[in-house]
Amino acid sequence: MIEISDSQVTQFYSANPYSSSQAISVTDNKPDTGNIEEAESSLRGTDTLNCEEARALLGRYEYQKGNIEAALHVFEGIDIAAATPKMKISLSELKKPQKHSYNYAAPPFSINTVGLLLEAAYLKSKSLQKFGRYKEAAESCKVVLDVIESSFPLGLPQNLPTTDHKLQETLTNSVELLPELYELAGSHQEAITSFRRALLHHWNLDKETTAKIQKKFVIFLLYSGSEESNPPDFRFQTDGSFIPKNNLEEAILILLILLRKVSLKKIEWDSDILDHLTYALSISGGLGSLSKQLEELLPGVIENNERCLLLALCYYAQNDYQSALNLIKIIHSNDDPHSALPLLMASKIHSEDPNSTEGINTAKRAIHELKDKCVEMVGVAYSFLGVSLSVHSKSESLECLKTAGRLTKMIDSRIVYLLGLESAEQRKLDDALNYANRLIHLEGGSHLKGWMLLARILSAQKRFKDGESVINAALDQTVTWDQGELLRTKAKLQLAQRQVTRAIHTYTQLLAILQVQCRSFGSSKKNLEVGMTRHQKLELETWNDLAVVYIKLSKWQDAEACLMKSKAISDYSASTRHTTGVYYEAKGLHRQAVKAYKHALDVDPGHVQSLVSMAVVLRKLGGRRSGVVGRSFLNEALRVDRLNPSVWYNLGLCLKDEAPIEAADCFEAAGVLKETEPIEPFR
Repeated sequence: MIEISDSQVTQFYSANPYSSSQAISVTDNKPDTGNIEEAESSLRGTDTLNCEEARALLGRYEYQKGNIEAALHVFEGIDIAAATPKMKISLSELKKPQKHSYNYAAPPFSINTVGLLLEAAYLKSKSLQKFGRYKEAAESCKVVLDVIESSFPLGLPQNLPTTDHKLQETLTNSVELLPELYELAGSHQEAITSFRRALLHHWNLDKETTAKIQKKFVIFLLYSGSEESNPPDFRFQTDGSFIPKNNLEEAILILLILLRKVSLKKIEWDSDILDHLTYALSISGGLGSLSKQLEELLPGVIENNERCLLLALCYYAQNDYQSALNLIKIIHSNDDPHSALPLLMASKIHSEDPNSTEGINTAKRAIHELKDKCVEMVGVAYSFLGVSLSVHSKSESLECLKTAGRLTKMIDSRIVYLLGLESAEQRKLDDALNYANRLIHLEGGSHLKGWMLLARILSAQKRFKDGESVINAALDQTVTWDQGELLRTKAKLQLAQRQVTRAIHTYTQLLAILQVQCRSFGSSKKNLEVGMTRHQKLELETWNDLAVVYIKLSKWQDAEACLMKSKAISDYSASTRHTTGVYYEAKGLHRQAVKAYKHALDVDPGHVQSLVSMAVVLRKLGGRRSGVVGRSFLNEALRVDRLNPSVWYNLGLCLKDEAPIEAADCFEAAGVLKETEPIEPFR
């Protein structure tokens, strides 16, 4: 144990009260707690330093030597609360002009003393952090910011004494540390407030430090899982400036600011900025904005092929498939050795066009490129190949999807969904049911499409009550605004059980939700056109469904009222015009029905229900060519949907006089398909 005499300690500190180099150069040994207390008591009698300064210097010495526990013991002896008012007064005096008067009172502390005490508060917070006492550490760190901010609201003055007080360094370190401490303490709202305080107040931070804090804040906003905070309070906000309404918007705003700084060459490029911005804009539906940011980046900031791929993803998200494919072609023309990912994306785009054969070739190329690189990505490529083959060869399609499932170990929910969908369409309902149940388990019931597929499969098995139970379970886990499709399916399941009154009640419940949503859409500028169109389409189809129910009940006025509602939404709709034809046909007005069906086919030449209804009405009207014309409509309907039992049945009726054997085959196909027909199409 080292003995420290009064003369040694006085000499140790009085040579330069704020020189860390001299403080450490006396000895390399670490004084223990007992010697620290002896040194403190001896310092109380000296004239050169007060006790608080001595503790600050001794604590810093211990901290720099790595003796954190001893340093903390020293720092806890400093009465920062009592010293805080004196520090504020002393710093405030720096702003005033120097007075040469006998009545002029000197400030309580010199700038060196203030610097020592603030550094002690900062080092105390660092010491507390190492012992996991994050709340206490944050409180100690916050003292530094409170003292400086109250004394210098516009930042530290440039004319501070040039002595080694390191005040700006202490302030910068404290500004960076405080949000981190609140984050470690689990105080998310305080962390957000501290980040905003660091970025919005005047601390005289350099550009790189500010950028570092901004990046940390973005990561916290995007990935911490904290609750939405109140919007920031911009004290110098100008009229019309953007104020973020939630954590996501605030993160995007900061990332855009960082990108602008990169473009102006104020900070170095950091690829993480673009990665975080891509994630933030993709989950907020703002990939159009991301494409603009990518286009504005200076050449050389990111590699050209990477830029093309990111732009292609943005255009794909905006349904601009051709532009996305053109950019992928540019990547291939550059002989990119890492072309597998662009090929994978191209095969996905092509797979969404059922009439394109490019998807098959592109997916096979992607499989060839990836076969020795990543098994999971090969599985994804096989899934795109399976989708592309679905129109051309059902058996090959299912085999490719099974290969995809095997390679991805059946944990890719998208591939499991495709397996369930393809199996259901091929009427392999037991397999489809297993896939649908696995999908619900994988996703935890978080996506509607899993519930909808399961309910449709159960309806194809004529288990309507079970299907309704599935929909009820989905409704329990879904917010009101997302229940529209589920309620429509529930009403159809109730109709299949001949529970007409309950079905009408469900449709009414659905329409009430849609009307509230409509008012919400009308009052918010944020909603995109896509959301509005989807909302309108669902409401239109619901009114048409309800009109058909009333037509079957011969409630003509109610049916007419429903048709008026759907026409008010959009008269240029194949569904609405077909329902109008059904109304006329039910009333025996066949000529008007034909006219309505023709109008429906003018809107959508491939509208299967209108093609079938046209053939049925023409057969009722009779005539020499009614059979031939009716068969042409039914053949077109088969080209669009070969699994529709109504098409096969009516084709059999058209052929029974002229070709009874073919008619029998048609009736048989209709019977088989009818036994496994879902209440609404699987896809």
